[in-house]
Amino acid sequence: MSGESGQPEAGPSHAGIGWPNPERNRAGVPGGVIRRAGGQGRRSWIQKVLEQIMDSPLQCVTPSEVVPVTVLAVQRYLLEDEPRDTVPKPPLYCYDVTISDGVYQEKCYLDPSLNSLVYQNILKVGIQMRISRVSCLYNEKRIGQGILCLGNVHCGETSDTISLETPFRNRAHEEKPERPLRGGKSHYLALWNNEDPYGDIWLTDKQPEELNFSDTKIISLSHLEMTWANRRNFPALLVRIIHKSKLRYYGKPDKKMIEPYQTFLEVADSSGTVSVIMWNALCPEWFKSLRVGLVLLLQDYSVKKSYPFRIQPVPVDPQIKLISTMEICLNLRDPPTNIIIVPEKQVKPEWRLPKLNHRFTTRSELDNMPENCICDVIGLLVFVGRVQRSKKKENREDFWSYRWIHIADGTSEQPFIVELFSTSQPEIFENIYPMANFVCTQLKVVRNDNQVPKLLYLTTTNESGVFITGHRGQPYTYDAKNANRPSTSQAARVENQERNAKRQHDDEPMSSQCFQTTSTNLSLSNKIRVLQGPHTNPVAVPQPGTSVQAKGIKPGMPTIFNRRPNTNPSLQGKARKTISDRWESQLWREKKFGLIDHLHYSRVYPESIPRKFTFEHRKFLSQQYNSQPSKYIPPEGRPPKLDDFKSARSLGHFEVTILGLNHEIAIDVAFLPMYCPDDIRTSQIDTLLTSMNYSCAYPQDANANDRLPGPRAVAGDIIKAVTELDRVHIVGILDICNLGNNNVEVYLHKIYSPENTS
Repeated sequence: MSGESGQPEAGPSHAGIGWPNPERNRAGVPGGVIRRAGGQGRRSWIQKVLEQIMDSPLQCVTPSEVVPVTVLAVQRYLLEDEPRDTVPKPPLYCYDVTISDGVYQEKCYLDPSLNSLVYQNILKVGIQMRISRVSCLYNEKRIGQGILCLGNVHCGETSDTISLETPFRNRAHEEKPERPLRGGKSHYLALWNNEDPYGDIWLTDKQPEELNFSDTKIISLSHLEMTWANRRNFPALLVRIIHKSKLRYYGKPDKKMIEPYQTFLEVADSSGTVSVIMWNALCPEWFKSLRVGLVLLLQDYSVKKSYPFRIQPVPVDPQIKLISTMEICLNLRDPPTNIIIVPEKQVKPEWRLPKLNHRFTTRSELDNMPENCICDVIGLLVFVGRVQRSKKKENREDFWSYRWIHIADGTSEQPFIVELFSTSQPEIFENIYPMANFVCTQLKVVRNDNQVPKLLYLTTTNESGVFITGHRGQPYTYDAKNANRPSTSQAARVENQERNAKRQHDDEPMSSQCFQTTSTNLSLSNKIRVLQGPHTNPVAVPQPGTSVQAKGIKPGMPTIFNRRPNTNPSLQGKARKTISDRWESQLWREKKFGLIDHLHYSRVYPESIPRKFTFEHRKFLSQQYNSQPSKYIPPEGRPPKLDDFKSARSLGHFEVTILGLNHEIAIDVAFLPMYCPDDIRTSQIDTLLTSMNYSCAYPQDANANDRLPGPRAVAGDIIKAVTELDRVHIVGILDICNLGNNNVEVYLHKIYSPENTS
């Protein structure tokens, strides 16, 4: 049989193999949703495997022919517990993997035992993969439906040529919106976190509606607060959105929730401000369409007593009453809420709706702000760090996604240092790059003046929002502080920087991981250049890393030092001179050949090397320092190589070998000190031991021109008294970073001498 016939019934989350009628043709796998390639071209490997599975009584086979297929998508979702499960298990996330054999595409279920390949970024889109064991999972509630399960795979290199034009063998896999193969969930999750909206269930086209308010009864928030407990029906609310939180996903395997999402809106009228909770299916429908500043008409909502442990954001206008005794609930049912966006041109002054007030803070003001203070910032991005992940809870599969950025605003030599967590705005979070104008709201001040060097940075909160393009029309553009501000913090030193640019090129400091701006013209002013000079270092930046899987304290280890500040000179550019100093203790010379195990983790991979930013390759660089996407994205033209971009770290790194107390096991780790000339208290950092203790390096002497010595000179300074390390016992904190493809880096985060630890 060839061609196509009627399509059998397929549930929204059980679309799989369309199994045939009993009378099937050996030449192919017939069935309602099977597509045949006909007599043209080569025969589909996927189709041949399906035939082999059907002929096997075990329904689990090793393909007679193993050929490479291309991975086009890796999609994640939460799998519900089976009915026989009585004890709820931790969240179990499953993965559907879409493959192509060049003839057909097929969506397959990845056996959970292979989930670690996704965690380690080994199984990812764009690679070639060989499948050596395949089985079939049936949906026993639907006759003749099953899905392919990948039981054993070998992941190869990235494929050079990938076509997205091959059709799905199973028509059900093309249906919109996309549905997971297993379980009752109606949608996929973002691949690396639960905060980002992902997939085609998230609508974006909600538009304002012109209304006739003459027949609409409206109640104020303060009046509702006093009377809601005695009401059954509530009049409409006319409010403005003051704050919007990021998404919260609360799905669990033992709960039969189709779209378990929640988001908070802080809304206000002339009488007060209150929290509004949007639940479940309303989130995919409305979340991406609602933004801060919009005016809403809310009807058919419910009211309940507020949750006692939630802390509402502080109102930007202290004169607005904070209503904390009740919450407004919006749901698709019980009752079905009606939400209407009111056009701004229809908003009347007599409604007295509050205007948005921002707390824009300049960098010069930040030094005097107390800890936990909330502020908004605006400026020019001069540094963008790579995306990292940290676990929300131990022994769970849930992670936070975040990255470090620097923002210059023209009021200080120092930039804002921002720990930017995902704000449920992946279209911005994944597409930021240096030289872009950037706004971030609702940031919290984190500081510790007793630490050496000083700790001062900003971190996002639950209500933070980011803006990078389309500033026109945003409410903050009317703030008196967006006006007449220099484009960068170096504006006052433009002429001096250009004069010294060439001289400083070889000794540019680097203070964190990823790419930085080079001397390049900016759109706001083609005469203002961003250069990384000695005065642009932050006060403090936490140690770098990617997907941080663990942080551990290794008790009581003597340290043996082996220093190579630049182990890969090609990454530093041809003009840079390689330094390779080495020191070994006598103890290491005696013990290194009799070890039981020697772990080598001191290599710094290309993904961890910070790169100079070039505007014409902004998309490529952004992709390199983002998390892997769920679906394959074809490159634009011939992509460059990451090693083609000049490194922005001229200080290099140190290789430190740590020997266990029993002298049986040793580990090589990388140490990347910060270059910190601005905190005078770091002048005590004059040896390698103190440098590792404070995780930074300080220039000891200035030359005749009062110019700070370059990082290469600093590297020489901190090795002068290296013999102090002989037989020294330490407690070391290590950052273990998994880069994927079995590439693991271990960074020395900090060390403590026993006399300084309890």
